[in-house]
Amino acid sequence: MDRTIIHLNVADFAVAVERGLDRRLNNRPVIVAPAAAVRAVVYDMSEEAYAGGVRKGMPLRRALDRVPDARVLPPRPHCYERTMGALLRQALPYSPLIEPGAADGHLFVDVTGTSRLFGPAVDVAWRLRRQIRTDFGLDPIWSVAPNKLVAKVATRLVKPVGEYIVGAGDEAAVLDPLPLFLLPGIDSGDMRQCRNFNLTHVHQLKQLQLPHLEVVFGVRAQFLHDTLRGIDPSPVLPVGTRPPQVRREHTFDEDTNETAIVENVLYRLVERIGRALRQQRRSARRVVLTLDYTDGVRRVRQRRLNPATANDGVLFDAARAALRLAQTRRLRVRHLRVICDRLVYPPAQMPLFAPERDAALRSERLVSTMDQIRRRFGVDAVRVGRTLSVGQSAS
Repeated sequence: MDRTIIHLNVADFAVAVERGLDRRLNNRPVIVAPAAAVRAVVYDMSEEAYAGGVRKGMPLRRALDRVPDARVLPPRPHCYERTMGALLRQALPYSPLIEPGAADGHLFVDVTGTSRLFGPAVDVAWRLRRQIRTDFGLDPIWSVAPNKLVAKVATRLVKPVGEYIVGAGDEAAVLDPLPLFLLPGIDSGDMRQCRNFNLTHVHQLKQLQLPHLEVVFGVRAQFLHDTLRGIDPSPVLPVGTRPPQVRREHTFDEDTNETAIVENVLYRLVERIGRALRQQRRSARRVVLTLDYTDGVRRVRQRRLNPATANDGVLFDAARAALRLAQTRRLRVRHLRVICDRLVYPPAQMPLFAPERDAALRSERLVSTMDQIRRRFGVDAVRVGRTLSVGQSAS
């Protein structure tokens, strides 16, 4: 049976929520950013600010140079999360298979096989949009498509206002004319490689068959092959289902604030996470570190991974950077937790330039050799020097 997926997207979600609370913000440039922070960056922005050159992640100072009359508002994540919860409850009567984004205004609803109960998917999408506009003053873009990938692309095509319907079998007609950067999952490394061959659009890269893609893109070839053709079997996760992640944690026998001890434990945790990721043939796009002090205070910090990776060394560098952001007090540390999430398959491609590629290959071969030894002789048959003093309580 062909699937039927509705994608709802409230464009510029944080700004839309703020405008729902204060109508005076309508029709003027708005930037959501922690203005009091020393190195504040843009969290979200309105279409007016975007037209002026403001982008997410841009330093706030630069954004205000481009749009000096923008109204700057501090982010209110809890408010956005509550609104996302309310949107989810609006969709629940139509399907238990609802996958919300992380307080970003995105919502996938799988209505496959429900037409006898609720009518065609297009009618359901219209009703949801009308309910959301009436109850919250938000106006979501929506699309109906055979899978999440095509549905997400479709809503990108009609942003900031509109709807798009893609029938089963129409994926090529929609995707082929598009520039490659509009496809989810196409990262900066892919784009650089495509530009080297003067490939800018889906229909151009699609002419390369899988063996040719493997020569150029390595392990990412299968992912690109499927994405270019609108193939996406990933399910809409039921409400309450936790996205896949790998986590390990450690409680210290004695609370400590010695950097060397904490970092040694951190490396041990990362090693175990990396090994689990490689066994699953997955890579992580984010590392989240949680640090609990002896007085009960908790700090959570995260680092993005681009490209995604399952390499111990790269994971540790990111985790250590997060640790240094979290460990800002002189008190001792009691507990450490590391989570790698936003998992993707397949692993990311190697770097393009020879010195970086050679170093990455050596690192991958070393990790692969260590994995083979551990599979044959046990997980403690080979250890990195910095972990030799770490006990076995890391889990």
